[in-house]
Amino acid sequence: MLNLEMWQLLLLLFIPLLVFLALGQPIGFTLGGIAVFLTLLLMGPQALNMIVNTAISETSSFILLAVPLFVFMGNLLFLTRIADDLYDVAYKWLGRLPGGLAIGTVAICAIFAAMTGLSGVATVSMGLIALPSMLKRGYNKNIAVGCISAGGALGILIPPSVIMVIYGSLCDESVGQLFMGGMIPGIILALIFIGYIAIRCLINPQLGPPDKRTFSFKEGLRSLKAVTMPLLLILLVLGVIYMGVCTPTEAAGVGAFGAILCGLIQRRLSWRSINKALLDTLKISGMIFWIIIGAVSFSHIYGITGVTKWLTDTIVSFGLNRWIIMMMMQLIWFVMGCFLDPMGILLICAPVFVPIVLSLGFDKLWFGILFTINMEMAYITPPFGFNLFYMKGVVPPEISMANIYRSVVPYVLCQAICLVLVMVFPELALWLPRTMMTR
Repeated sequence: MLNLEMWQLLLLLFIPLLVFLALGQPIGFTLGGIAVFLTLLLMGPQALNMIVNTAISETSSFILLAVPLFVFMGNLLFLTRIADDLYDVAYKWLGRLPGGLAIGTVAICAIFAAMTGLSGVATVSMGLIALPSMLKRGYNKNIAVGCISAGGALGILIPPSVIMVIYGSLCDESVGQLFMGGMIPGIILALIFIGYIAIRCLINPQLGPPDKRTFSFKEGLRSLKAVTMPLLLILLVLGVIYMGVCTPTEAAGVGAFGAILCGLIQRRLSWRSINKALLDTLKISGMIFWIIIGAVSFSHIYGITGVTKWLTDTIVSFGLNRWIIMMMMQLIWFVMGCFLDPMGILLICAPVFVPIVLSLGFDKLWFGILFTINMEMAYITPPFGFNLFYMKGVVPPEISMANIYRSVVPYVLCQAICLVLVMVFPELALWLPRTMMTR
Protein backbone atom coordinates (compact mmCIF):
# COMPACT_ATOMS: atom_id res chain seq x y z
CA MET A 1 0.00 0.00 0.00
CA LEU A 2 1.28 3.47 -0.84
CA ASN A 3 2.28 5.52 2.18
CA LEU A 4 -0.32 8.31 2.04
CA GLU A 5 -1.71 10.53 4.76
CA MET A 6 -5.37 10.02 5.66
CA TRP A 7 -6.37 13.41 4.30
CA GLN A 8 -4.69 12.54 1.00
CA LEU A 9 -6.64 9.29 0.81
CA LEU A 10 -9.84 11.20 1.54
CA LEU A 11 -9.12 13.55 -1.37
CA LEU A 12 -8.32 10.60 -3.64
CA LEU A 13 -11.68 9.07 -2.78
CA PHE A 14 -13.99 12.06 -3.05
CA ILE A 15 -12.50 14.58 -5.50
CA PRO A 16 -12.75 12.19 -8.50
CA LEU A 17 -16.25 11.26 -7.33
CA LEU A 18 -17.39 14.89 -7.35
CA VAL A 19 -15.70 15.58 -10.70
CA PHE A 20 -17.28 12.61 -12.49
CA LEU A 21 -20.72 13.30 -10.99
CA ALA A 22 -20.45 16.94 -12.12
CA LEU A 23 -19.69 15.63 -15.62
CA GLY A 24 -22.92 13.62 -15.52
CA GLN A 25 -21.36 10.15 -15.43
CA PRO A 26 -23.50 7.23 -14.10
CA ILE A 27 -23.06 7.00 -10.36
CA GLY A 28 -22.72 3.20 -10.23
CA PHE A 29 -19.87 3.10 -12.74
CA THR A 30 -18.25 6.17 -11.17
CA LEU A 31 -18.16 4.59 -7.71
CA GLY A 32 -17.04 1.23 -9.08
CA GLY A 33 -14.38 2.79 -11.30
CA ILE A 34 -12.89 4.76 -8.40
CA ALA A 35 -12.88 1.58 -6.29
CA VAL A 36 -11.01 -0.36 -9.02
CA PHE A 37 -8.48 2.46 -9.55
CA LEU A 38 -7.71 2.86 -5.85
CA THR A 39 -7.50 -0.90 -5.34
CA LEU A 40 -4.87 -1.09 -8.09
CA LEU A 41 -3.05 1.99 -6.78
CA LEU A 42 -2.99 1.01 -3.11
CA MET A 43 -2.93 -2.79 -3.12
CA GLY A 44 -2.01 -3.95 -6.60
CA PRO A 45 -3.74 -6.20 -9.20
CA GLN A 46 -3.96 -9.18 -6.87
CA ALA A 47 -6.46 -7.28 -4.71
CA LEU A 48 -8.99 -6.98 -7.56
CA ASN A 49 -10.51 -10.24 -6.32
CA MET A 50 -12.20 -8.06 -3.71
CA ILE A 51 -14.25 -6.27 -6.40
CA VAL A 52 -15.34 -9.57 -7.95
CA ASN A 53 -16.28 -11.08 -4.59
CA THR A 54 -18.21 -7.94 -3.72
CA ALA A 55 -20.24 -8.14 -6.94
CA ILE A 56 -21.05 -11.82 -6.36
CA SER A 57 -21.99 -11.44 -2.69
CA GLU A 58 -24.13 -8.34 -3.20
CA THR A 59 -26.08 -9.62 -6.19
CA SER A 60 -26.79 -12.90 -4.38
CA SER A 61 -27.99 -11.16 -1.21
CA PHE A 62 -31.35 -12.56 -0.06
CA ILE A 63 -32.61 -9.23 1.30
CA LEU A 64 -31.94 -7.46 -2.03
CA LEU A 65 -34.19 -9.96 -3.79
CA ALA A 66 -37.01 -7.81 -2.38
CA VAL A 67 -36.07 -5.00 -4.79
CA PRO A 68 -37.13 -6.64 -8.10
CA LEU A 69 -40.17 -8.21 -6.42
CA PHE A 70 -41.48 -4.88 -5.10
CA VAL A 71 -40.68 -3.20 -8.43
CA PHE A 72 -42.58 -5.94 -10.30
CA MET A 73 -45.55 -5.54 -7.93
CA GLY A 74 -45.65 -1.80 -8.56
CA ASN A 75 -45.33 -2.12 -12.33
CA LEU A 76 -48.09 -4.72 -12.52
CA LEU A 77 -50.49 -2.68 -10.40
CA PHE A 78 -49.80 0.32 -12.61
CA LEU A 79 -50.47 -1.63 -15.81
CA THR A 80 -53.72 -3.12 -14.48
CA ARG A 81 -55.11 0.43 -13.99
CA ILE A 82 -55.70 0.27 -10.23
CA ALA A 83 -55.13 4.04 -10.17
CA ASP A 84 -58.23 4.66 -12.33
CA ASP A 85 -60.43 2.83 -9.84
CA LEU A 86 -58.93 4.61 -6.84
CA TYR A 87 -59.45 8.01 -8.46
CA ASP A 88 -63.07 7.16 -9.18
CA VAL A 89 -63.56 6.51 -5.45
CA ALA A 90 -61.92 9.82 -4.52
CA TYR A 91 -64.01 11.70 -7.09
CA LYS A 92 -67.31 10.29 -5.84
CA TRP A 93 -66.59 10.70 -2.11
CA LEU A 94 -64.54 13.91 -1.98
CA GLY A 95 -65.32 15.77 -5.21
CA ARG A 96 -67.94 18.05 -3.61
CA LEU A 97 -65.51 19.35 -0.96
CA PRO A 98 -63.30 22.41 -1.57
CA GLY A 99 -59.99 20.95 -2.73
CA GLY A 100 -61.52 17.48 -2.46
CA LEU A 101 -59.95 16.10 -5.63
CA ALA A 102 -56.48 17.28 -4.56
CA ILE A 103 -57.02 15.76 -1.10
CA GLY A 104 -58.18 12.51 -2.70
CA THR A 105 -55.13 12.54 -5.00
CA VAL A 106 -52.76 12.71 -2.01
CA ALA A 107 -54.68 9.84 -0.35
CA ILE A 108 -54.41 7.75 -3.53
CA CYS A 109 -50.68 8.48 -3.74
CA ALA A 110 -50.33 7.26 -0.13
CA ILE A 111 -52.16 4.02 -1.03
CA PHE A 112 -50.00 3.59 -4.11
CA ALA A 113 -46.92 4.16 -1.96
CA ALA A 114 -47.99 1.28 0.26
CA MET A 115 -48.43 -0.95 -2.79
CA THR A 116 -45.35 -0.19 -4.86
CA GLY A 117 -42.39 1.26 -2.94
CA LEU A 118 -41.73 3.61 -5.89
CA SER A 119 -42.39 7.32 -6.35
CA GLY A 120 -42.60 7.52 -10.12
CA VAL A 121 -45.56 5.14 -10.46
CA ALA A 122 -47.96 7.30 -8.44
CA THR A 123 -46.67 10.55 -9.96
CA VAL A 124 -47.13 9.42 -13.55
CA SER A 125 -50.47 7.69 -12.85
CA MET A 126 -52.01 10.68 -11.09
CA GLY A 127 -50.48 13.08 -13.59
CA LEU A 128 -52.32 11.27 -16.38
CA ILE A 129 -55.59 10.67 -14.49
CA ALA A 130 -56.11 13.30 -11.79
CA LEU A 131 -54.40 16.36 -13.28
CA PRO A 132 -56.66 16.73 -16.37
CA SER A 133 -59.72 16.20 -14.15
CA MET A 134 -58.66 18.90 -11.67
CA LEU A 135 -57.67 21.42 -14.35
CA LYS A 136 -60.97 20.81 -16.18
CA ARG A 137 -62.87 21.68 -12.98
CA GLY A 138 -61.01 24.96 -12.49
CA TYR A 139 -58.42 23.93 -9.90
CA ASN A 140 -55.50 26.28 -9.41
CA LYS A 141 -52.61 24.73 -11.35
CA ASN A 142 -50.17 25.12 -8.44
CA ILE A 143 -52.49 23.16 -6.15
CA ALA A 144 -53.16 20.50 -8.80
CA VAL A 145 -49.57 20.00 -9.93
CA GLY A 146 -48.01 20.34 -6.47
CA CYS A 147 -50.23 17.76 -4.77
CA ILE A 148 -49.33 15.15 -7.40
CA SER A 149 -45.57 15.84 -7.30
CA ALA A 150 -45.48 15.77 -3.49
CA GLY A 151 -47.97 12.92 -3.07
CA GLY A 152 -46.02 10.75 -5.51
CA ALA A 153 -42.88 11.15 -3.39
CA LEU A 154 -44.60 9.37 -0.48
CA GLY A 155 -43.59 6.12 -2.18
CA ILE A 156 -40.12 6.12 -0.62
CA LEU A 157 -41.34 6.77 2.96
CA ILE A 158 -44.54 4.73 3.31
CA PRO A 159 -43.53 1.05 3.23
CA PRO A 160 -42.64 -0.98 1.34
CA SER A 161 -39.80 1.27 0.18
CA VAL A 162 -37.00 0.27 -2.18
CA ILE A 163 -34.70 2.95 -0.74
CA MET A 164 -35.20 1.45 2.74
CA VAL A 165 -34.23 -1.98 1.42
CA ILE A 166 -30.98 -0.50 0.09
CA TYR A 167 -30.31 1.39 3.36
CA GLY A 168 -30.94 -1.75 5.40
CA SER A 169 -28.61 -3.80 3.22
CA LEU A 170 -25.77 -1.24 3.28
CA CYS A 171 -26.05 -0.28 6.95
CA ASP A 172 -26.85 -3.72 8.41
CA GLU A 173 -30.25 -2.60 9.67
CA SER A 174 -33.49 -4.60 9.78
CA VAL A 175 -35.50 -3.80 6.65
CA GLY A 176 -38.71 -4.92 8.38
CA GLN A 177 -38.10 -2.47 11.23
CA LEU A 178 -37.28 0.29 8.75
CA PHE A 179 -40.62 -0.38 7.02
CA MET A 180 -42.49 -0.11 10.31
CA GLY A 181 -40.46 2.96 11.28
CA GLY A 182 -41.58 4.78 8.13
CA MET A 183 -45.26 4.00 8.63
CA ILE A 184 -46.22 6.67 11.20
CA PRO A 185 -44.06 9.47 9.70
CA GLY A 186 -45.47 8.60 6.25
CA ILE A 187 -49.06 8.87 7.48
CA ILE A 188 -48.25 12.10 9.33
CA LEU A 189 -46.71 13.62 6.20
CA ALA A 190 -49.72 12.63 4.06
CA LEU A 191 -52.00 14.26 6.66
CA ILE A 192 -49.85 17.41 6.66
CA PHE A 193 -50.24 17.62 2.86
CA ILE A 194 -54.00 17.07 3.17
CA GLY A 195 -54.27 19.66 5.97
CA TYR A 196 -52.39 22.24 3.90
CA ILE A 197 -54.68 21.71 0.88
CA ALA A 198 -57.84 21.74 3.02
CA ILE A 199 -56.93 24.97 4.83
CA ARG A 200 -55.95 26.82 1.65
CA CYS A 201 -59.09 25.73 -0.20
CA LEU A 202 -61.37 26.54 2.75
CA ILE A 203 -59.90 30.05 2.89
CA ASN A 204 -60.12 30.45 -0.88
CA PRO A 205 -62.50 27.89 -2.48
CA GLN A 206 -61.55 29.13 -5.96
CA LEU A 207 -58.23 27.31 -5.62
CA GLY A 208 -60.10 23.99 -5.59
CA PRO A 209 -63.74 24.53 -6.58
CA PRO A 210 -66.22 21.90 -5.29
CA ASP A 211 -67.64 19.71 -8.04
CA LYS A 212 -71.35 20.28 -8.70
CA ARG A 213 -72.12 16.75 -9.82
CA THR A 214 -73.81 14.59 -7.17
CA PHE A 215 -73.70 10.83 -6.60
CA SER A 216 -76.04 8.68 -4.60
CA PHE A 217 -74.84 6.98 -1.44
CA LYS A 218 -75.36 3.64 -3.18
CA GLU A 219 -73.06 4.67 -6.06
CA GLY A 220 -70.44 5.73 -3.55
CA LEU A 221 -70.62 2.41 -1.73
CA ARG A 222 -70.39 0.53 -5.00
CA SER A 223 -67.24 2.43 -5.93
CA LEU A 224 -65.55 1.28 -2.70
CA LYS A 225 -65.20 -2.19 -4.18
CA ALA A 226 -62.23 -0.84 -6.10
CA VAL A 227 -60.41 -0.05 -2.84
CA THR A 228 -60.94 -3.48 -1.30
CA MET A 229 -58.26 -5.44 -3.12
CA PRO A 230 -55.50 -2.79 -2.91
CA LEU A 231 -56.12 -2.35 0.83
CA LEU A 232 -56.14 -6.10 1.41
CA LEU A 233 -52.86 -6.39 -0.49
CA ILE A 234 -51.31 -3.62 1.63
CA LEU A 235 -52.50 -5.20 4.87
CA LEU A 236 -51.26 -8.60 3.75
CA VAL A 237 -47.74 -7.44 2.80
CA LEU A 238 -47.19 -5.19 5.83
CA GLY A 239 -49.10 -7.48 8.18
CA VAL A 240 -46.94 -10.54 7.54
CA ILE A 241 -43.82 -8.42 8.13
CA TYR A 242 -45.18 -6.88 11.34
CA MET A 243 -46.34 -10.21 12.75
CA GLY A 244 -43.02 -11.85 11.97
CA VAL A 245 -44.63 -14.39 9.65
CA CYS A 246 -42.44 -13.39 6.69
CA THR A 247 -39.17 -11.60 6.09
CA PRO A 248 -39.43 -8.46 3.88
CA THR A 249 -38.14 -10.49 0.93
CA GLU A 250 -40.78 -13.20 1.44
CA ALA A 251 -43.42 -10.47 1.88
CA ALA A 252 -42.30 -8.97 -1.44
CA GLY A 253 -42.97 -12.33 -3.06
CA VAL A 254 -46.41 -12.42 -1.44
CA GLY A 255 -47.05 -8.90 -2.76
CA ALA A 256 -45.97 -9.77 -6.29
CA PHE A 257 -48.25 -12.82 -6.30
CA GLY A 258 -51.06 -10.69 -4.83
CA ALA A 259 -50.66 -8.16 -7.64
CA ILE A 260 -51.06 -10.96 -10.18
CA LEU A 261 -54.21 -12.14 -8.38
CA CYS A 262 -55.64 -8.60 -8.35
CA GLY A 263 -55.14 -8.37 -12.11
CA LEU A 264 -56.75 -11.78 -12.68
CA ILE A 265 -59.77 -11.05 -10.47
CA GLN A 266 -60.36 -7.75 -12.27
CA ARG A 267 -59.83 -9.46 -15.65
CA ARG A 268 -57.24 -6.90 -16.65
CA LEU A 269 -54.20 -9.15 -16.71
CA SER A 270 -52.77 -10.15 -20.08
CA TRP A 271 -49.55 -11.71 -21.28
CA ARG A 272 -48.67 -8.36 -22.78
CA SER A 273 -48.98 -6.55 -19.43
CA ILE A 274 -47.00 -9.28 -17.62
CA ASN A 275 -44.28 -9.11 -20.27
CA LYS A 276 -44.06 -5.31 -20.00
CA ALA A 277 -44.02 -5.44 -16.19
CA LEU A 278 -41.19 -7.99 -16.27
CA LEU A 279 -39.18 -6.01 -18.82
CA ASP A 280 -39.56 -2.74 -16.87
CA THR A 281 -38.61 -4.59 -13.68
CA LEU A 282 -35.48 -5.95 -15.36
CA LYS A 283 -34.41 -2.47 -16.50
CA ILE A 284 -34.99 -0.80 -13.12
CA SER A 285 -33.50 -3.64 -11.07
CA GLY A 286 -30.45 -3.89 -13.34
CA MET A 287 -29.76 -0.19 -12.84
CA ILE A 288 -30.19 -0.48 -9.06
CA PHE A 289 -27.89 -3.50 -8.75
CA TRP A 290 -25.10 -1.91 -10.78
CA ILE A 291 -25.28 1.11 -8.48
CA ILE A 292 -25.15 -1.16 -5.41
CA ILE A 293 -22.12 -3.10 -6.73
CA GLY A 294 -20.22 0.13 -7.42
CA ALA A 295 -21.21 1.67 -4.10
CA VAL A 296 -20.30 -1.33 -1.95
CA SER A 297 -16.94 -1.65 -3.72
CA PHE A 298 -16.31 2.04 -3.01
CA SER A 299 -17.42 1.55 0.59
CA HIS A 300 -15.03 -1.39 1.06
CA ILE A 301 -11.97 0.51 -0.17
CA TYR A 302 -13.07 3.47 1.94
CA GLY A 303 -13.13 1.24 5.04
CA ILE A 304 -9.95 -0.74 4.30
CA THR A 305 -7.84 2.42 4.03
CA GLY A 306 -8.85 3.45 7.56
CA VAL A 307 -10.36 6.72 6.37
CA THR A 308 -13.70 5.82 8.00
CA LYS A 309 -12.27 5.67 11.51
CA TRP A 310 -9.99 8.66 10.96
CA LEU A 311 -12.82 10.89 9.72
CA THR A 312 -15.16 9.76 12.52
CA ASP A 313 -12.54 10.43 15.20
CA THR A 314 -11.69 13.81 13.65
CA ILE A 315 -15.29 15.04 13.61
CA VAL A 316 -15.99 13.78 17.15
CA SER A 317 -12.78 15.43 18.40
CA PHE A 318 -14.13 18.87 17.45
CA GLY A 319 -16.35 18.64 20.53
CA LEU A 320 -19.44 19.99 18.75
CA ASN A 321 -22.85 19.27 20.21
CA ARG A 322 -24.10 16.07 18.60
CA TRP A 323 -27.35 17.73 17.52
CA ILE A 324 -25.40 20.38 15.63
CA ILE A 325 -23.59 17.59 13.75
CA MET A 326 -26.94 15.89 13.07
CA MET A 327 -28.45 19.11 11.69
CA MET A 328 -25.37 19.65 9.52
CA MET A 329 -25.91 16.17 8.05
CA GLN A 330 -29.54 17.00 7.28
CA LEU A 331 -28.46 20.23 5.57
CA ILE A 332 -25.82 18.40 3.51
CA TRP A 333 -28.47 15.89 2.39
CA PHE A 334 -30.87 18.67 1.49
CA VAL A 335 -28.29 20.47 -0.67
CA MET A 336 -27.19 17.21 -2.34
CA GLY A 337 -30.86 16.39 -2.97
CA CYS A 338 -31.14 19.45 -5.19
CA PHE A 339 -28.62 17.94 -7.62
CA LEU A 340 -28.31 14.15 -7.13
CA ASP A 341 -30.69 11.21 -7.07
CA PRO A 342 -31.58 9.82 -3.59
CA MET A 343 -30.00 6.42 -4.15
CA GLY A 344 -26.72 8.05 -5.14
CA ILE A 345 -26.80 10.24 -2.04
CA LEU A 346 -27.39 7.20 0.15
CA LEU A 347 -24.54 5.25 -1.38
CA ILE A 348 -22.13 8.19 -1.12
CA CYS A 349 -23.06 9.30 2.40
CA ALA A 350 -23.81 6.04 4.23
CA PRO A 351 -20.17 4.96 4.63
CA VAL A 352 -19.30 8.44 5.93
CA PHE A 353 -22.29 9.34 8.10
CA VAL A 354 -23.37 6.07 9.75
CA PRO A 355 -20.13 5.50 11.73
CA ILE A 356 -20.32 9.10 12.96
CA VAL A 357 -23.97 8.68 13.97
CA LEU A 358 -23.17 5.51 15.94
CA SER A 359 -20.20 7.15 17.68
CA LEU A 360 -22.47 10.04 18.73
CA GLY A 361 -24.96 7.62 20.30
CA PHE A 362 -27.85 8.10 17.87
CA ASP A 363 -30.15 5.27 16.79
CA LYS A 364 -29.27 3.93 13.32
CA LEU A 365 -32.89 3.00 12.59
CA TRP A 366 -34.13 6.49 13.46
CA PHE A 367 -31.32 7.96 11.36
CA GLY A 368 -32.50 5.86 8.41
CA ILE A 369 -36.02 7.30 8.69
CA LEU A 370 -34.60 10.84 8.81
CA PHE A 371 -32.61 10.05 5.69
CA THR A 372 -35.71 8.73 3.92
CA ILE A 373 -37.76 11.84 4.76
CA ASN A 374 -34.91 14.03 3.53
CA MET A 375 -34.69 12.04 0.31
CA GLU A 376 -38.42 12.44 -0.17
CA MET A 377 -37.71 16.17 -0.16
CA ALA A 378 -35.02 15.51 -2.79
CA TYR A 379 -37.63 14.03 -5.12
CA ILE A 380 -39.40 17.39 -5.39
CA THR A 381 -36.60 19.88 -4.69
CA PRO A 382 -35.65 22.08 -7.67
CA PRO A 383 -33.78 22.09 -9.91
CA PHE A 384 -33.29 18.31 -10.38
CA GLY A 385 -36.02 16.62 -8.32
CA PHE A 386 -37.03 13.42 -10.14
CA ASN A 387 -40.77 13.92 -9.65
CA LEU A 388 -40.58 17.37 -11.21
CA PHE A 389 -39.36 15.82 -14.45
CA TYR A 390 -41.95 13.05 -14.25
CA MET A 391 -44.57 15.79 -13.98
CA LYS A 392 -43.16 17.75 -16.90
CA GLY A 393 -43.62 14.65 -19.03
CA VAL A 394 -47.39 14.49 -18.37
CA VAL A 395 -48.56 18.10 -17.84
CA PRO A 396 -50.21 20.13 -20.63
CA PRO A 397 -47.89 22.36 -22.70
CA GLU A 398 -49.16 25.54 -21.01
CA ILE A 399 -47.69 24.44 -17.66
CA SER A 400 -44.01 25.37 -17.67
CA MET A 401 -41.14 23.99 -15.62
CA ALA A 402 -41.20 27.26 -13.64
CA ASN A 403 -44.86 26.57 -12.75
CA ILE A 404 -43.91 23.09 -11.53
CA TYR A 405 -41.04 24.50 -9.43
CA ARG A 406 -43.36 27.05 -7.78
CA SER A 407 -46.05 24.47 -7.11
CA VAL A 408 -43.85 22.30 -4.88
CA VAL A 409 -42.45 25.00 -2.57
CA PRO A 410 -45.23 24.72 0.08
CA TYR A 411 -44.93 20.92 0.03
CA VAL A 412 -41.16 21.05 0.62
CA LEU A 413 -41.94 23.14 3.71
CA CYS A 414 -44.51 20.52 4.79
CA GLN A 415 -41.83 17.84 4.44
CA ALA A 416 -39.43 19.95 6.50
CA ILE A 417 -42.06 20.13 9.26
CA CYS A 418 -42.35 16.34 9.24
CA LEU A 419 -38.55 15.99 9.39
CA VAL A 420 -38.37 18.31 12.41
CA LEU A 421 -41.19 16.41 14.15
CA VAL A 422 -39.38 13.08 13.76
CA MET A 423 -36.10 14.65 14.95
CA VAL A 424 -37.75 16.14 18.04
CA PHE A 425 -39.94 13.10 18.75
CA PRO A 426 -37.88 10.01 17.77
CA GLU A 427 -40.63 7.68 19.04
CA LEU A 428 -42.67 8.58 15.95
CA ALA A 429 -40.18 6.39 14.07
CA LEU A 430 -39.16 3.98 16.82
CA TRP A 431 -42.36 3.00 18.62
CA LEU A 432 -43.90 0.76 15.95
CA PRO A 433 -40.69 -1.21 15.20
CA ARG A 434 -40.35 -1.99 18.92
CA THR A 435 -43.83 -3.55 19.02
CA MET A 436 -43.39 -5.80 16.00
CA MET A 437 -42.67 -9.52 16.15
CA THR A 438 -39.31 -9.97 14.46
CA ARG A 439 -38.30 -13.01 12.49
